[in-house]
Amino acid sequence: MSAESHRISRLEPYLDRSEPAPTLLKMLVGVQLAGFREDAGLSQEQAARRLGFSPAKLSRIESGKGRKPPTEKDVRALLELYGTDPYEVSVLLKLLQRAGEPGWWQRYDKRLMPEWFERLVGLQEAAVTIRTFEIQYVPGLLQTAEYARAVVERGLPNVSAGEVQRRVELRMRRTQLLSRADAPQLWAVIDESVLLRILGSHEVMREQLAHLIAMAALPNVTLQIVPLNVTNASAPAIPVTYLRFGGLDLPDVVYLEHIRSANFLEDQDETEEYRLVLDRLADEALTPRASLELLRTTMDQRYPATR
Repeated sequence: MSAESHRISRLEPYLDRSEPAPTLLKMLVGVQLAGFREDAGLSQEQAARRLGFSPAKLSRIESGKGRKPPTEKDVRALLELYGTDPYEVSVLLKLLQRAGEPGWWQRYDKRLMPEWFERLVGLQEAAVTIRTFEIQYVPGLLQTAEYARAVVERGLPNVSAGEVQRRVELRMRRTQLLSRADAPQLWAVIDESVLLRILGSHEVMREQLAHLIAMAALPNVTLQIVPLNVTNASAPAIPVTYLRFGGLDLPDVVYLEHIRSANFLEDQDETEEYRLVLDRLADEALTPRASLELLRTTMDQRYPATR
């Protein structure tokens, strides 16, 4: 088996995934196509010109960023141009077919799931490791339903009760990711102010902190708190999510969320900078054990159980 065939043989397990993973598969198809092009000694511009594609179209195919996967016709044309062997063609076309299967999140109304948010959810579903830092709210994957409701009502005060409920249901569906058999590792660093900011009610906050304590007990969840007395913490001013996909030639992705939009960074120099920021925050934060102690103390003293 050639080196290229060995490389693509590692993708065969993705043909048997029980849950569709269109975002991951689009990225995998694109990375493999880029690899075949480079093996053929062609630049992106040369390959695009040979097939009558625009460079932007081929770039979109290779990056896997389109809302839909590339067409089979276009992928076959590229594989033929690159002289790809039949085994590699068969695996890639099967991956392409599976990439067309909708993920659960793609069934939601586009008002709830704009393209940038759909991409985040798809990337989280595909990630092996998720690192996140939050300075205002509990990370979405760790929220309770009532806390999520308070977040939605605060951020979108004019939406209907029905839409609030749909957004809460969507958030709760996302949290199921952490209890899957193949759940990613989640490493969350939270500013202590998040624990003190009351959303909903004291009861909602007590339930939320109790949930954080329970989630931190999972083997795939690490939780750290940056205490308020760390005055020189290297915390960014906006939430940061860092996604890693593990050994498949896929770039790490950094997600930076804004009020109505988001940025996705894939350039290695940029993602490495954010990885180092998260490393410094983890060093400045309390240890996971001390973070749990702070959570318990805050829950009992600031949000005592009502009788």
